Amino acid sequence: MGQAQSAMTFLIAAAGTGGHVFPGLAVGEALVELGVGRGDVHFVGGSRLEAGIYPKEGFPFLEVELAGLRRSLTTANLRIPAIVARARRRIRSAMADEGIRVALAMGGYVTVPTVLAARSEGIPFFTAEQNAEAGLANRIASRWASRTFISFPETKGLPGGEWVGNPVRRMFREFDRPSLRDQARARFGLAAGVPTLGVFGGSLGAGVVNESVAAMLRHWEGRAMQVVHLTGQSQFDDMMGRSGKVSWVRRPFEDRMDLFYAASDLVIARAGGAVAELTATGTPAVLVPGRFGSSGHQSANARHLERAGAAVVMDEGDLGALGSQVDQVIFDPGRLEVMTAAAVAIAKPDAALTIARAMIEAAP
Repeated sequence: MGQAQSAMTFLIAAAGTGGHVFPGLAVGEALVELGVGRGDVHFVGGSRLEAGIYPKEGFPFLEVELAGLRRSLTTANLRIPAIVARARRRIRSAMADEGIRVALAMGGYVTVPTVLAARSEGIPFFTAEQNAEAGLANRIASRWASRTFISFPETKGLPGGEWVGNPVRRMFREFDRPSLRDQARARFGLAAGVPTLGVFGGSLGAGVVNESVAAMLRHWEGRAMQVVHLTGQSQFDDMMGRSGKVSWVRRPFEDRMDLFYAASDLVIARAGGAVAELTATGTPAVLVPGRFGSSGHQSANARHLERAGAAVVMDEGDLGALGSQVDQVIFDPGRLEVMTAAAVAIAKPDAALTIARAMIEAAP
């Protein structure tokens, strides 16, 4: 890898859920991999997941107050301009104090104050969109962005976007299921030769998915399988009841997601940022798009994988048939092999490095 100059200092704005936070972290780690000092990669966000993740990984972190526009008529929306203005001032001050050369925003509430601060400081500003339907913040910010990176070839709302893929961490970029399989089984206490279903609702969990999987497993009468279920911290206790006839490993969170995917023959998941991990690892999936976010982005993400043959898509209202769908897929090695090949074919695992190199090249 080529080495970046140590004087280069960068800022990445990524906040809220894992769908924003982990792609941002992937770009930060890619900058370090390319020679930028870890202390020269600054992150900005709010008080949610990002407030723990970035400091834990050794990156400087600026916490600002964030608030999003509510779709219903409410006086809370009247506070947003003042909150954005305060965040912009704090981010601009940090940019000046730290000598930030290039800024990147990953979408979400923190994007707008970051682009406003970058414009005030006169530094290059990039946006990166994780979904097939661009969010409102990136639609706005891309008007002033030097470059806009998109995760899907048909991303809507960002006509000038450059298709590079959704950034994933190095553990997924260099993923090798056969070499990790034994370690993965040992980590989760799994038996060899038994199909393994992984369940992952996202960094914050997913109540509808968790409840549907629990109902399926407690009444499972099908062939033998085992399950690794990442419930989310807030819903972990609710998932600890009777497990029926299935070996059901439940964990609130997993920081070695490469081992989670290595253990799984099939994964049930939401269709946010996890779709990039699924394709990078070649993991067949049953995707359950969430009915939230801007523009129905999870549905668009899921349909992209479905069209490629890498996933089956189920609406939340159809989850009563989840058991039948799992049974049809997980016990069919030929189908799993075809889905794996389809996932790998549409993966772009080098996105983080591509964006990191662009940031380095743009540094004045």
